[in-house]
Amino acid sequence: MPTDIEIARKISLRHVRDIAAGLGVPEDDLHYYGKYKAKLPLRLIDREKAKRSRLILVSAISPTPAGEGKTTVSIGLSLGLNRIGKKTMVVLREPSLGPVFGVKGGATGGGWSQVLPMEDINLHFTGDFAAIEKAHNLLAAMIDNNIQNKKNNLGIDPRTVAWRRVMDMNDRSLRKIIVGLGGTMSGVPRETGFDIVAASEVMAILCLSENFVHLKEKLGNIFVGYTYDRKPVYARDLKASGAMAALLKDALMPNLVQTSEGTPAIIHGGPFANIAHGCNSIIATRMGMSLSDYVVTEAGFAFELGAEKFLDIKCRYAGIAPSAAVLVATVRALKYHGGADLKEIKRPDPARVARGLENLEKHVENMKQFKVSPVIAINKFADDTDEEISVVRDRCAALGVPVAVADVWGQGGRGAEELARMVLKAADCCPGFEPIYDWNWPVEKKIEAVAGKMYGAKHIDYTPRAKKDLEKITGLGLDKLPVCIAKTQKSLSDNPELIGRPKDFVVTVREIEVAAGAGFLIPITGDIMRMPGLPEHPASEKMDIDADGSVTGLF
Repeated sequence: MPTDIEIARKISLRHVRDIAAGLGVPEDDLHYYGKYKAKLPLRLIDREKAKRSRLILVSAISPTPAGEGKTTVSIGLSLGLNRIGKKTMVVLREPSLGPVFGVKGGATGGGWSQVLPMEDINLHFTGDFAAIEKAHNLLAAMIDNNIQNKKNNLGIDPRTVAWRRVMDMNDRSLRKIIVGLGGTMSGVPRETGFDIVAASEVMAILCLSENFVHLKEKLGNIFVGYTYDRKPVYARDLKASGAMAALLKDALMPNLVQTSEGTPAIIHGGPFANIAHGCNSIIATRMGMSLSDYVVTEAGFAFELGAEKFLDIKCRYAGIAPSAAVLVATVRALKYHGGADLKEIKRPDPARVARGLENLEKHVENMKQFKVSPVIAINKFADDTDEEISVVRDRCAALGVPVAVADVWGQGGRGAEELARMVLKAADCCPGFEPIYDWNWPVEKKIEAVAGKMYGAKHIDYTPRAKKDLEKITGLGLDKLPVCIAKTQKSLSDNPELIGRPKDFVVTVREIEVAAGAGFLIPITGDIMRMPGLPEHPASEKMDIDADGSVTGLF
């Protein structure tokens, strides 16, 4: 079987100006990054046109460690919609180098349903992540400089500084560090650490900003810590937001590329959904809706993570709503939730598929709690048997939920035509969605709504630190913000070992971070870390480059 990169090299790419021309975008409006990548200026957004476009959300059941191909299905669905005559774009997040070099690999789809050029997109792309990293770390440097500076000193108490540094790599050794060592000329020693760029508040701010002015305002609202007399300090107090916004000048513009079938794709922003809000930018989504009749987008990990945040945070800030929602399932994941060992996941086992369907049923239930009508997409793998697929089809029929097999890896858009027609039918009758909580509720009630309704939790426990964080949030007047819960993607619960549909479990909130600039609170549950580590055998071990500059081993 050919690899994704081998398939990608068989595809003849069109110049990005031709992709833009198909959208009615003049060549002079493009900011080129070579022949196949370009940035789109914000002036192309037309809110009136966007209101007439249909937004389609793609989510998934709880995944296996390798993921269930949600991005591949999103791309394939956009190709399928175009094949049946609907002007469609796919709008996705940018890949992080952490997963690219770690376990999951790249995030450009696979097989004959890819966004291209896949090597560029999966590696440095247009430099957006680097700009976000620099803007984030500029603030960190300005905080430590202000603490060190005797004349221009806000009186920041180093013990209260909440702002950590970031880098776009999985590196567990940087989770906790000491800065300021080396004597009085090297700063004030204090404990801090690194998060991955995908968890940076600057990433979230970029993805939730409307324009440059809004970006600068949100950057200024970043909470830094307290002074010695307990006054809150924000990035605007350090006069940091202007320079940070200047660093993000190009990064705020969304990136135009193409799919494996030559249709337009926008890729912009890359927050993870287990430790951040898991959605591409508002600007990218609005841009897509301004330039096409249908936009397919995905939210990270499963429905109780990325899709919940997409609906409760992104859609409510942007004033948009999906017209249809697709839930991606795989036979492999269903066997895993039915108790199959990952080493035996490819072995046919209809009985375990049937047992694992309770996970799918919970996600269908979750979608209906938002008043969203689900369409199930079975992402087909070569080793799936007809009997296993029939088990899924029969259960979906019993639930009254439309289901289609999506062979998008092997067939591209042709393998998604049935799914595309089902989605069109759903989009014609979907009234929108209803949030599952009111932002004005107390923070604990908002957390309980998500954990109870989406995860199925029986009770929420708060550690002493989390209780102090709740007091701090109320004191800062930030208790009306939505919640962006950091939780493992491996289970509906906060315990990755509880597969299937766990019940009667308790969710433990360890701490609650303040993301005042982004405009949400981050309750952190279980043992989840905002700086992942590499596995025993990272994907980077198999990557190489030959004498001609061709990359190998990227997937």
